Amino acid sequence: MPIRAVLWDIDDTIFDYAGAARTGMRQHLEREGFPGTYVSMEGALDAWTELSVRHWERLAAGETDFAGQRRDRVREFLSRDLRDAEADEWFDRHAAHYEAAWALFPDVLPVLDLLSRDYRHGILSNANTDHQHHKLTALGVRDRFEVMVCAVELGISKPEAGAFHAACEALALDPCEVAYVGNEPDIDASGAVAAPDGHLARPAGERRQARSRDDHGSRPAPRPAGGRYPFWSAGDLRVMFFLRRPSGPKDPAGKRRQK
Repeated sequence: MPIRAVLWDIDDTIFDYAGAARTGMRQHLEREGFPGTYVSMEGALDAWTELSVRHWERLAAGETDFAGQRRDRVREFLSRDLRDAEADEWFDRHAAHYEAAWALFPDVLPVLDLLSRDYRHGILSNANTDHQHHKLTALGVRDRFEVMVCAVELGISKPEAGAFHAACEALALDPCEVAYVGNEPDIDASGAVAAPDGHLARPAGERRQARSRDDHGSRPAPRPAGGRYPFWSAGDLRVMFFLRRPSGPKDPAGKRRQK
């Protein structure tokens, strides 16, 4: 079957999450005052990133809720036993700087314009729907995607193959009619190619090595035997995965991973 639609990851695929997160926190700390528990700005930024990753994993495991993981990040980062309202206020001030730094990668709009002539578009994210809807709306591209499937509401997340199947169902297409674009081999690739006969394609003109949301880098996925570079992946897309029809029952709900 021909490819009829493209599913997109958001963070560090179409949206420069790592850049915005680091810029936003740097500006926030410059205004709030530098925490005395850190010896340098870079050390503080690295610590915030590590805390963000760890507390998102707690959220994914059902150990806390969305607001709780934010508060716990703030308390641990500042080494202060803040009341909920105090932690919320600190995070909200940080979020204002973070959101002000939001930006699409420069190649995203040209590629979406090109692909929209022949392909439908959807979103598959490991975050929650409200947050990602707000993000894409602020970036001016929410209307580019006819469906958005998010792991927090779905109960299944990447790299579980069931998350990819659910997104295909939302498009009312067979998995073999859908391509997936993401940036992290461990989260994006393993689920997208988990179905029998699935394979991976990487664009030859890739802008950078695929990197994880903690901005420390993620090893690029190798091009497999038989992989191919489709003509419409040439616009500096990070990684593209082709889905295939599963031969058995869908995967049960699994542990959610944030992205």
